[in-house]
Amino acid sequence: MRDPDPANSLEAIREEGSRMNLRAALAIAFLTFAAQQSPLLAQQASPQQSSTPFLTSNSTLVLVPALVRTKSGDLVFTLTANDFLLTDDGIPQKLTLEQDTGAEPLALVLAIETGGAGARELDKLTALAPMLDALVGNVPHTIAVVAFDSTPTLIQNFNPSTDATASTLQHLDPGDNGAAILDALGFSINLLRQQPSPYRRAILLISETVDRGSHLQLDDALRSISDTNTAIYSLGFSTSKSEASHYASTQLPTKLVAPSGGGFGFVNPTPFPSTGCLGKDSNPDPDPLAHATSYDCVAQLLPPLALAKLAFLAATKGLRRNIPETVANLTGGEYFKLTDSRSLERSLQSISNHIPNRYVLSFQPQAPHPGLHAITLHLRADSTFNVTARSTYWADPDATSPGQPSSPNRHP
Repeated sequence: MRDPDPANSLEAIREEGSRMNLRAALAIAFLTFAAQQSPLLAQQASPQQSSTPFLTSNSTLVLVPALVRTKSGDLVFTLTANDFLLTDDGIPQKLTLEQDTGAEPLALVLAIETGGAGARELDKLTALAPMLDALVGNVPHTIAVVAFDSTPTLIQNFNPSTDATASTLQHLDPGDNGAAILDALGFSINLLRQQPSPYRRAILLISETVDRGSHLQLDDALRSISDTNTAIYSLGFSTSKSEASHYASTQLPTKLVAPSGGGFGFVNPTPFPSTGCLGKDSNPDPDPLAHATSYDCVAQLLPPLALAKLAFLAATKGLRRNIPETVANLTGGEYFKLTDSRSLERSLQSISNHIPNRYVLSFQPQAPHPGLHAITLHLRADSTFNVTARSTYWADPDATSPGQPSSPNRHP
């Protein structure tokens, strides 16, 4: 057998190299195009430039204040992080107990409705001024006052003087017929964002129960309330001719429970149809907005996904029904009914006693999905203690965390 012609061999090598270069160029072009179309492929092709929208443990710190009381109402002080079990959308989380949070400085916003039904309640607020020192406690503090009717207005910027705040409260004037509660909460939260990071954040909301006149949408309001470590304490008085009375008995569930069989789900005062979870109800609710049964079915069939979705739906429905109560539950604060000056004084005494005596637990969820998360917190051992804690937090897709662990804002 003869040796091949060297000239022919060189030409064959050149042609093969040309074909290889073409294949490589096509492969690179394909990968470039695919990477632009698929974030997942982009991550695989270039691990150093991840475009995933999910938050990571390096960018999220969720603070969960918890008040633990006996059945008689006495505070419990002896628990550790190991005594608590917290789930995030049904997934257990590793908890850390923050130390000495009661000694940290406090930034407080008093958000007071002076319009609508609030104008008739101003004379009941005489007990608030003498209670200011007890509310802020013996720590560095600063207080702002926001009055609202159809529009929130900063009446007093942050000031460490309780005397100055008391004077401001004595000169509140009745407003128009509006009650823009959600706008006032968003306005107050934005004020608190500007305070130094070591400060705990709190809002004392005094308002009727139903919003009238806010421009802030429900989902935007929910995001503002849930993506910051701000505790909201609420004093609510009834809204005349409430448009939300039907929600109390027929709408989406508003409480997380631990079923006897394990896991977590929502309870609903409206039971499943007798034909089963996916069966057709023989006696359906005439209200076209009442779809609680089908959502409960989703919770049974897809618990991890359903918990987050149901938390969002329940929270937005709650904001329609009773804003002061809902925001208190969402943030780990407390809700009290305002009936007269004596009820106001009793409520303020409870709040002033509870603000510095909360456990502050924290956890770092791994790659939390963007949006609202449902939190459940209870004690590991069987106990008759009552636990009051934050029930949600919001994770943003832009790597902005609820607590920003580099300079976390502590919860009261």
